Amino acid sequence: MDYAEYPAPTDLRRHVRCLWQLRDDTPSDEIQVIYPDGCCELLAELGTPLQMHAVDGEVRSDQPFCFAAQQRGPVRLQAVGPVLCIGVRLQPAASALVAGPRLPGLRDHAPDLHTLDDPFAKVFAAAARASAEACDPEPLWQFLRPFCNAFALDARIEKAVALLDAAEGDLRISALAKTLGVSLRTLQPGFLAAVGMTPKEYARVRRLQALLRSLDEAEPDIAAAAARHGYSDQAHATHDLVRWTGSTPAALVRALRGDRNSSDALALAAAFVRGTSAGRGQGVSRRMPKATAWV
Repeated sequence: MDYAEYPAPTDLRRHVRCLWQLRDDTPSDEIQVIYPDGCCELLAELGTPLQMHAVDGEVRSDQPFCFAAQQRGPVRLQAVGPVLCIGVRLQPAASALVAGPRLPGLRDHAPDLHTLDDPFAKVFAAAARASAEACDPEPLWQFLRPFCNAFALDARIEKAVALLDAAEGDLRISALAKTLGVSLRTLQPGFLAAVGMTPKEYARVRRLQALLRSLDEAEPDIAAAAARHGYSDQAHATHDLVRWTGSTPAALVRALRGDRNSSDALALAAAFVRGTSAGRGQGVSRRMPKATAWV
């Protein structure tokens, strides 16, 4: 498995967090899991589309081009052939770039991008294929520029997201509203409409991600990591981990701090936490190296 992230150019960074690629020519058939990170994504599955295992037991194939809205639990995926995925991870405040006012109703779904916006989907598909053929994200950046330039961001929601990110989610929403100079009645619907989840949900996701990074990097145990990130006790941290990831703390620690090249069922989750399948400390450049070409 080869997973890596590429930062957006400076002029797109208010709207786009990064572009990522996932390739596996001979994937394991184990069910893989990824965790919520508070971002929506545009996805192009140029290989064999992954199968999604829903919580109700339904198994369905992903659409080749889809919009991954906000998720409030683990996403379970299974490869059934060679994997070649490109994802454009939007900034939280730009989550409505494609979905518009439909965004809140799409939570926990990944609708077909053609159904959501067919003209947009057709051009996105062509740009994704061009990026794959060139082993370079530039065709996708060029495609995104006019859409981002035409999409007006809510500066207040951007600031709210930035404050929650800086606090790693450990910030009361009432205090957030006070800092922004607005009421909770104003903040909550505005945040939901722009981000696709409530401020409280987003805060919990950011705290979860911070906890996962601590478990990956250095913390000796779940109790120490929980205290570091503002959980009242280990039980509350465990509850959040199980709810948002579907895994126990022990299983997560084994996956995150064990063999980084492991092919176990949490390998993809660990790669998403790190931003690369190679582990921390190995940055990625704006141009995709031929060694990790998509085609």
